[in-house]
Amino acid sequence: LLWAFDPGAKDPNAIPSDEHTFTFNSPNSWAPAAYDAKLDLVYLPMGVSTPDIWGGNRTPEQERYASAILALNATTGKLAWSYQTVHHDLWDMDMPSQPTLADITVNGKTVPVIYAPAKTGNIFVLDRSNGKLVVPAPEKPVPQGAAKGDYVSKTQPFSDLSFRPKKDLSGADMWGATMFDQLVCRVMFHQLRYEGIFTPPSEQGTLVFPGNLGMFEWGGISVDPNRQVAIANPMALPFVSRLIPRGPGNPMEQPKDAKGSGTEAGIQPQYGVPFGVTLNPFLSPFGLPCKQPAWGYISGLDLKTNQIVWKKRIGTPQDSMPFPMPVPVPFNMGMPMLGGPISTAGNVLFIAATADNYLRAYNMTNGEKLWQGRLPAGGQATPMTYEVNGKQYVVISAGGHGSFGTKMGDYIVAYALPDDAK
Repeated sequence: LLWAFDPGAKDPNAIPSDEHTFTFNSPNSWAPAAYDAKLDLVYLPMGVSTPDIWGGNRTPEQERYASAILALNATTGKLAWSYQTVHHDLWDMDMPSQPTLADITVNGKTVPVIYAPAKTGNIFVLDRSNGKLVVPAPEKPVPQGAAKGDYVSKTQPFSDLSFRPKKDLSGADMWGATMFDQLVCRVMFHQLRYEGIFTPPSEQGTLVFPGNLGMFEWGGISVDPNRQVAIANPMALPFVSRLIPRGPGNPMEQPKDAKGSGTEAGIQPQYGVPFGVTLNPFLSPFGLPCKQPAWGYISGLDLKTNQIVWKKRIGTPQDSMPFPMPVPVPFNMGMPMLGGPISTAGNVLFIAATADNYLRAYNMTNGEKLWQGRLPAGGQATPMTYEVNGKQYVVISAGGHGSFGTKMGDYIVAYALPDDAK
């Protein structure tokens, strides 16, 4: 063991003696890291200290690096810099994606930056040599009023480069396949606590939007440093969290014979704290999202201006309707996604990710769809591309996703242009 970094310890680089262990419940880094060989820095997108939806008993050490970006010296393990994207995270709005490294032009100078997409929809852009913000992210007030025994940070950082919703949801945004489930969704919406992003968890039930899957997930974004553009595929799927207070006979400590950390009803016990929690997508009685479409987009970003230059719905409900359909459903609603895009030197981007089983190609300049190919199973993965003997291939894993409900499989599918293609 050359070095260790324990984010929950007072001295993160201290290696425990034989009779001690590393810190329990410290913030983890579950998404892939990124590495800059020139700077010898590894960049870690950090999670939140467990339990996710309660913070009243967290230590200062557990708070320090939660939902943050850490830059560590890869040779020594020493911290170079850190930047926290959510303070006192009560929503599991951690850093879910591998950071993307690129060199961009800022005020006529080339700057080595890191793009860090967050579940909140913010994309934090920092100088990867020192952690200073390249795109401003001012602190802004957020809703207050935590559950008993907890607290809420008064402000949160909001990046100027962001896909977060431009306005809060309202009853008029509720949707349904029929008038009946639309009405039910509107009633449920008005029964929940909701004051916009960062509304605290509650016993009443809190609408979480962006939802806990995040506007960005582990697929991340794709950056073309030569064209100074980025491709992103944000989601817009609300969730509902509800704190469940413990009562007599509902112990805070995990029973010795417990064999899991949750229940089939979606209850997370959160042993050791005063509340359990339920956390589920905000769905109608028919199993469709209560928020009106679209629920997923593919988008192009101009990195010189930090503006979204195009945004297109992506995905159909063809393979995910709650009841059998006699014919395919071709309409482009914009579906939730798990997986990310890739961009190529030929100005073409490729992405699967949606709940329908397709790999798609788009023009990176304007978002025009150029092609789509049917996959044998769910494409909840990020494609990759490679070249052999002057011929370019695009390959993707089509394995499906259990909790996403797509068709399972064990396929690796490769595509290439015909030999006579111009």
